[in-house]
Amino acid sequence: MNLFDKYKLGLPYGEFLAKHGSDGDRARWKQVHGQVSLSEAQRTLLKSFTRTMPVLCLAGAWCGDCVNQCPIFEHFAAATPTIQVRYLDRDVHADVQQVLQVCGGNRVPVAVFFSEDGFEAGRFGDRTLSKYRAMMPDLSATPGGGKDSLLTSVTQEWLDQFERVQWMLRLSARLRKLHND
Repeated sequence: MNLFDKYKLGLPYGEFLAKHGSDGDRARWKQVHGQVSLSEAQRTLLKSFTRTMPVLCLAGAWCGDCVNQCPIFEHFAAATPTIQVRYLDRDVHADVQQVLQVCGGNRVPVAVFFSEDGFEAGRFGDRTLSKYRAMMPDLSATPGGGKDSLLTSVTQEWLDQFERVQWMLRLSARLRKLHND
């Protein structure tokens, strides 16, 4: 399956929620979106990105993990025109869900990162390390616990993934030759 072709079928954030979300879903996404805050250092980093980075996000508007992570991607995209996120509903696109299973299960969100010309550069999903730590009973007392700091940690962990792919694209010999840089 060519996942870049599926990316082209994806919807922008607002259209995805309008088509696949209930009023309640949209309200929950809006609430989390309002809670996400990028630091000045994070915004500066995102503004330094130069390579176009299409990102396919397989998600479910009803999914709690998606509610708590996908709004982060929109903050990244708002900070730089190089990040272009498109969303696919995992139930409508069961073929994509099958390809993007995590640990043998249908998990979302899953992000697939591409070069500007459609080559896959990476995948990441379903939850970040901070979220898994918060879910572990014996780790729940980890310093920095709590909802606000968890969102901050999850935001940084996702930014680390976006940054890793951006530098991969920026340093790619093939793309450097293409852009003469």
